[in-house]
Amino acid sequence: METTAIEVQHLKKEFKAFSSRSGLKGAFRDLFTRNYKIVPAVNDISFTVKKGEMVAYIGENGAGKSTTIKMLTGILTPTEGHVVVNGMNPHKEREKFTNTIGVVFGQRSQLWWDIAVQESFRLLKKVYKVPDEQYEEHMNYIIDTLDLAPLLDKPVRKLSLGQRMRCELAAALIHNPPLLFLDEPTIGLDVLVKMKIRQFLKEINEKYQTTILLTTHDLGDIEALCERVIMLDEGKIIYDGSLQSLKSHWADEKEIHVQFIKTTTIQQLQNISLPFKVRWEVDEKNQGFIAYMADQEDQISTFISALVAAHKIKDIKIQETATEEIIRNIYEKGMS
Repeated sequence: METTAIEVQHLKKEFKAFSSRSGLKGAFRDLFTRNYKIVPAVNDISFTVKKGEMVAYIGENGAGKSTTIKMLTGILTPTEGHVVVNGMNPHKEREKFTNTIGVVFGQRSQLWWDIAVQESFRLLKKVYKVPDEQYEEHMNYIIDTLDLAPLLDKPVRKLSLGQRMRCELAAALIHNPPLLFLDEPTIGLDVLVKMKIRQFLKEINEKYQTTILLTTHDLGDIEALCERVIMLDEGKIIYDGSLQSLKSHWADEKEIHVQFIKTTTIQQLQNISLPFKVRWEVDEKNQGFIAYMADQEDQISTFISALVAAHKIKDIKIQETATEEIIRNIYEKGMS
């Protein structure tokens, strides 16, 4: 039995970038011959995703995420390399292949703008040739879980962004595909809608073993859904492993959030005598301060003893470095 949903070997995608010559003479020459350079968007990447996995595929803008997704879904043809998705070549077996995937692009719609949501669903049911019985059972579950019943008679153009994204997700799953590609699915959504979508994705993963490849800038999506992270930078994979390993290897600091009974200045805190380095920042949100220090138990206990001796404390919390901070540090300083 096939256990691999996605297999990518030495995948490359290069684009031609044309450059214009300067001046009138240059513009005239451009009519006959163009200067161009080859720009690699994805540069020799390899990875596999097992069936049932939920994987975050992350990187800064221009890192090559969307280009990869477009190759995996058959929209773009690779310059070089080998891609097998659901046992097929996405570019060569296009029609058969599209019946085995669902795609949600945060910035694009697969719903018809001027007709009611349920009419869009019925049209997609015909496109994917979903039998009536299967459609009723599966869509009743999705409509109920995503709370779509009040939206079914509304035209798509009258939906809010959060409502539309829930409907887009339902549309991508009408044929119950074994593999779902999500490109920024929670972009611009409020916290409650994000939570509903995350909970729903967890449920379909458990219920149907749906494989999910997620690209996102929202670290909350990753922490809520994915155990594995593939990190891309300038078209190359710089990390492929568990989110937990990423945290334990690169979270070399602890954050200690402190609130004081009496008014305290950052200058007073910096004057506390300690045998190691502590970086202080104002925590405006919680009207307190944050101390950053090396993640070593003896240092933390020494720090707290010195702090208690110098000031009266109202509240103190020790936190791991946020995933967002870790990932920012990796992009700024590299993996070393």
